[in-house]
Amino acid sequence: MLHAEVEISSFLKARRAALDPADLGLPGGLGRRRVRGLRREEVAQLAGISVDYYTRIEQGRAHAISDAVLDAIARALRLTGGEVTYLRNVAVRRRAADHRPAGDGRGQTVRPEIQQLLDAMENVPATVMGRGMDILAWNALGARIAFDLEALDPARRNSALLVFRHPEARDLHPDWDRIAEEVVGNLRAESGRHPEDPRVCEVVKELLDNSADFRRLWQAQAVHECLRGAKRIVNPLVGELRLTFESFRLPTDADQSLVTYSAPAGSVTEARLRELAGRVGMAGVAVVV
Repeated sequence: MLHAEVEISSFLKARRAALDPADLGLPGGLGRRRVRGLRREEVAQLAGISVDYYTRIEQGRAHAISDAVLDAIARALRLTGGEVTYLRNVAVRRRAADHRPAGDGRGQTVRPEIQQLLDAMENVPATVMGRGMDILAWNALGARIAFDLEALDPARRNSALLVFRHPEARDLHPDWDRIAEEVVGNLRAESGRHPEDPRVCEVVKELLDNSADFRRLWQAQAVHECLRGAKRIVNPLVGELRLTFESFRLPTDADQSLVTYSAPAGSVTEARLRELAGRVGMAGVAVVV
């Protein structure tokens, strides 16, 4: 379990430490400060709340924090949209029903209609992502865009585990450092939405126990869901692919997203995707993890 008290404390400490007092019109100078960034009393002043109340919030001892107070703290710490969402998720005490364990990743299912949609996208590599960044389903191109998903143990079909634990990850991803940061930002956001989900906790624990790179990035407390962007992948069959990706939430399927990859018409990557399609075949693969 990812305890909310620990999460909010680490997050708020990291965010106030990341701010330069001079940027906010506050006295700076390490000689007058025991720690970098803002002091608790400065955050409280900027947020318009008492130092005692802010301290209790940061220590995870405050209950029923209002949206107005959370918004004030977010403004004081200059949080991004994703960071504000994360703060709300870990700060607000949810109803007991909202904290029920959602089951492990292998209990997540993909509707047949979604698999049908995947298979119909013959020229577009596509996957479905679930809680904890598990890869739940794919089409033929999506199965071989980087890792050979069909050859993996179901428990290892997870974007975070593949990036940090698969021995070929750095060879497949030339921009591994950036990809790793994006994965951690996404997983941090997932942990805020589902702090007690067994699969989310299982993935985070394995990575904390076994990856120094993950520990370093996780401790930085960065929260940024990367739902679109560009990616380079060195495909083992056809060479380097320069792709753009988009992630679409499935509105009727809780915690699932459709992820698609594409390349500009006439580009080298488009030609290589056609070659890849020919080499892997276009038979659809129905998967329920």
